[in-house]
Amino acid sequence: MKLVECVPNFSEGRDRRVIDTLVAAVSGVAGARVLDVDPGADTNRTVLTFVAPPEVAVEAAFQLIRKAGDLIDMRRHHGAHPRHGAVDVCPFVPVSGVTMDTCVDLARTLGRRVGEELRIPVYLYEHAASSPERRNLARVRKGEYEALPQKLVDPDWKPDFGPAEWNDRVARTGVVTIGAREFLIAYNVNLNTRDKRFATDIAFELREKGRSKRTGDISPDYFRGEIVRYYPSKGIFPCGPCDFIADSFDALARHYDQEHQMDFREFLRDQGQDAANLEGRPVKKPGRFKHCKATGWVIEDYGCAQITVNLTNYHVTPPHVFLEACRELAARRGLVVTGSEIVGLVPFDALLEAGTYYQARYHGPTGLPWQDLVRLAIRSMKLDDVAPFDLEKKVLGLPERPDECLMALPARDFVDEVSRESPAPGGGSIAALAGALGAALASMVANLTVGKEGYEGVWKDLDRLAARAQRVKDRLVRSVDTDTDAFNAVLEAMRMPQGTAAEREARHEAIQQGYKEASQVPLETARACFEALELAGEVARKGNAASVTDAGVGALMAAAGVESAVYNVKINLPSIEDEAFRDSLSATLDGLVADAHRLRDDVRVYVLEKLG
Repeated sequence: MKLVECVPNFSEGRDRRVIDTLVAAVSGVAGARVLDVDPGADTNRTVLTFVAPPEVAVEAAFQLIRKAGDLIDMRRHHGAHPRHGAVDVCPFVPVSGVTMDTCVDLARTLGRRVGEELRIPVYLYEHAASSPERRNLARVRKGEYEALPQKLVDPDWKPDFGPAEWNDRVARTGVVTIGAREFLIAYNVNLNTRDKRFATDIAFELREKGRSKRTGDISPDYFRGEIVRYYPSKGIFPCGPCDFIADSFDALARHYDQEHQMDFREFLRDQGQDAANLEGRPVKKPGRFKHCKATGWVIEDYGCAQITVNLTNYHVTPPHVFLEACRELAARRGLVVTGSEIVGLVPFDALLEAGTYYQARYHGPTGLPWQDLVRLAIRSMKLDDVAPFDLEKKVLGLPERPDECLMALPARDFVDEVSRESPAPGGGSIAALAGALGAALASMVANLTVGKEGYEGVWKDLDRLAARAQRVKDRLVRSVDTDTDAFNAVLEAMRMPQGTAAEREARHEAIQQGYKEASQVPLETARACFEALELAGEVARKGNAASVTDAGVGALMAAAGVESAVYNVKINLPSIEDEAFRDSLSATLDGLVADAHRLRDDVRVYVLEKLG
């Protein structure tokens, strides 16, 4: 299914009536599903997150912008967060079955509609930007709402769509910035102080844009130092990242290129500085993290200062890495990070990576169930410091754990369900369960070995094997349920009409295709069970000797899963008329079983030898 995420931020965080009306404008569009609504009273801003098919997302966003233009008057708006419009930003994010190019087209389609139909000025940003200068949101929003009367009539800042003028309508709505971007994590780090200066000081040190370079009394509080400036009239061109001072612009540009692999002119542009007008201007030094925009503020409701950050590419700068840097810089200043919060949603893999990081930090095993790692991330990052953290509501892309499935049953009920007269769950589900248990035992033995004295040389290998075993286990757990659906295509084909020769032919072809499809599910189960068998064998040889029998049991279970799943493929072979397909599949199955028997017997011999 094609799905995009849209994250409009609108300039109202206090009036619940207005917030609910705007949310209803989105949820009232068929196909749009609101995932999260995160209002902030101090920021006077709400972050709304919804997902929808591409065309539906455009319509839902348009209805929100239209309604916000009626309900929010920017002439009366005040809040801690930078803003320049009733709907301040409205980005599209690819989620499933769509590309970034698709999201760019959506942004431009929406921008054109808003400009033409609502007469609201529109700027495009990030991947949808009409020029490199407009890619950065902070640059587009510079000066905020108060700068718009002059900005809109400046030829360099003519809106991409809508009126390039300041009138009563625009004074009320401001402008809207529409874009296409990667998933953005809005993240706040809480300090045990109400002094905004310290939060800003840390934010400026870490954000990609950096800060004005200072000298003198800069430790531990950098903001107390004296700003370093350019003086071309005196031949003084200090470098931002280091202590070098050039005697000319060209010499400094060469230094940036050779020593820091940076284009000095481009760096100046990013900082909003004019290369031809540097006299007395502050020297800028870049911050520590890429794809990171941050500042400091105070949230009275929480009674603390926050370092507030947008991580525009969490694969490059993950939230837990940013948090640990905040903890380091706060400690230098005698401060304590009390916790942090996610504003809106966070991708599942970002929390999984964080949990893995904190587990590995003390040499603990990381090949654990994903639930354990995610809970560890939540505790380690103290994501519930100022508000409860609801895993189901805050995390996007959680692996499915449906309540109504076979694996949700207690073990006794599952066994009873298998024993009943219904054909499913049957051998295919049991094959998958056997393989899942084999993979689980392989992971267990590996985890028992990681961190154990005397096995230091294999810690990394076994940690990697445990993580692989967890992934195989999860695949096979899903197969316990999907196996019961494997035969559905055949059953549906059998229900097709057969009154005419053409209908009978179509039914026959559909049945044949159904049998082929029905063979693929148990075949994939057999392959996953074989991978579990390989892992159990490797863990038996490298892992904790006291647990070698557990690894041996894992190998036996996985081998049984392989052969059992193969039975469920072979039963379909006589019904398949395509001889070439049938022969090829049969050869694959025979080879898989032969390899499983060989590997199982090798592990059995090894375990028995260890037992003496």
